[in-house]
Amino acid sequence: MKGTVKVSLATTLCAALLLAAGCGGAPSQPAPSQPATPSSNSTAPAPAEPASSEKQVEIFSWWTGAGEAAGLEALIELFTEKNPDIEVINAAVAGGAGTNAKAVLASRMSGGNPPDTFQVHAGHELLDTWVAADKMEPLNDLYKSEGWDKVFPQQLIDMMSKNGNVYSIAVNIHRGNVMFYNKKVFDENNLTPPTTFEEFFTVAEALQAKGITPLALGDKEPWTALHLFESVLLGTIGPDKYNGLFTGQTPWDDPGVRQALETFKQMLQYINDDHAARNWQDASQLVAQSKAGMNVMGDWAKGYFTTDLNLKGNVDFGWAPTWGTEGTFMVISDTFGLPKEIQHRDATIEFLKVLASKEGQDVFNPLKGSIPARTDADVSKYDEYSQEAMQDWASNDLTPSIAHGSAASPGFSEKITQVITVFVTTGDVDQAIADLVEASAEIQ
Repeated sequence: MKGTVKVSLATTLCAALLLAAGCGGAPSQPAPSQPATPSSNSTAPAPAEPASSEKQVEIFSWWTGAGEAAGLEALIELFTEKNPDIEVINAAVAGGAGTNAKAVLASRMSGGNPPDTFQVHAGHELLDTWVAADKMEPLNDLYKSEGWDKVFPQQLIDMMSKNGNVYSIAVNIHRGNVMFYNKKVFDENNLTPPTTFEEFFTVAEALQAKGITPLALGDKEPWTALHLFESVLLGTIGPDKYNGLFTGQTPWDDPGVRQALETFKQMLQYINDDHAARNWQDASQLVAQSKAGMNVMGDWAKGYFTTDLNLKGNVDFGWAPTWGTEGTFMVISDTFGLPKEIQHRDATIEFLKVLASKEGQDVFNPLKGSIPARTDADVSKYDEYSQEAMQDWASNDLTPSIAHGSAASPGFSEKITQVITVFVTTGDVDQAIADLVEASAEIQ
C-alpha cells in the first residue's frame, strides 16, 4: 500500500474515558511511523475460565440500521452455527457514527461494567481512549496463533497498535471519500459525474436549474457535515499536506485550509434546506428518490442503497471519489477488542476468532457495504463497487478520517466537529480558521 499515515498517541486518562455524547463522528488517527508488529512475548489472551458460568457473549455496537444491522446479524448467525452453546447478546445502541453508543460505552467502562467486546474505530479512538486508560488486553499471541499477522495489512495492524502490542481486530475497511449520485438523473440530464470542484459547481447549477437539489446533506448528527468537509479539505490540499495536519507539518491556518473552507461555504449553497432535520440515511434517500443528485458519505451508504433500498449499482446509483481525491483512500475501520475484567472471556475470544476469519469477513462485508480487512477475501462474493474499492485500498495513498476515529485525539475531533457545525450556520471563514488553530492544540 502507498501512503504513510503517521500516529501521535495521547496518554491523557480523562481523554481516554470521556467521549462526549455530542461527538458525532469518532476522532481520527493515522498509523504509527514505526511498524508495531505483534510480539510473541507480550501479554496475550491465554485460555481462562469465564467470570460467569453462563456461556454467552455481549456484543456492543451502533449497528442498528441500513446494511450494518444485516451484516451484524449475518455474523452472529455464523458465530452461532459454529458455537451453538454460546448465547449472543446483541447490545447495539442506535445513532450514526456511534454518537449515542460512545456515551453509553464510556459510562459502562468507567463504571466497571464493560461489554464483552465493543465496536471502536481503529486509530486514536481506540488508542487514546481505552488503550491509554489500560482497559484493553493485548492480542499479540492470538494474532500469532491464528495467523492474523499474515493476512491483515501491517499498516492496518499499526493503526490498532501501541508500544508493540496490538489491541483490536478489524472486521472491515470503509472508504470515506465517496460521492454517490443518482445515475438516472445524471443520464437524463446528460451530466457527467464531477471529478473537480469546478466541475461540481457546473453540475450543481445544471441540477438546480432542473429543480433538483444538487447535494444532499443530513447533519442532524453533526459528524456528517465534518465528513463532507474533510473530503473537501483532502481534495483541496492533497494527501501529503492533509496527513501533515496531524503531525504538525501543515499548520491549520495554511492557505489551503482557508481555500477548503471557502469551497465548502460555496458548496453549502446547493444543499437541501431541511439538512438539519435529516440523518445520513435520509440524505441518501433524497438521492435514491431522484430528489437530489449527489451525496458524500462513507460507503456504508452503498450497503444502505443495495441492502435496504434494493437499488442496483451502476443502474440506479453510481459512485466516484470525491472531487480532487482520485488516487487517495480515506480509511475508516471498525474493530473489536478484548476488554479487561469482562464476564465471558472465553466466549468473547471465540467471537473474535469468527469475526477475524475469512468466512466471517466475507459474510459481514457484502451486506455492510465495506470491504474485508483481510487480504485473502473471496473477491467473487463482492459487487462491482467493492471490487473497485479493494483495488484502490491496495494501491492508493491512504489518509485518516477526522470524523471517524483515525486522524487525531478525541478532544480535537470533538472540537473540530463543533467548529464545522457553527460554520455551516455562519459561514465565517476567519472565525473557523481561528477556531481550528486553537483546536489543533488538542492534537497529541
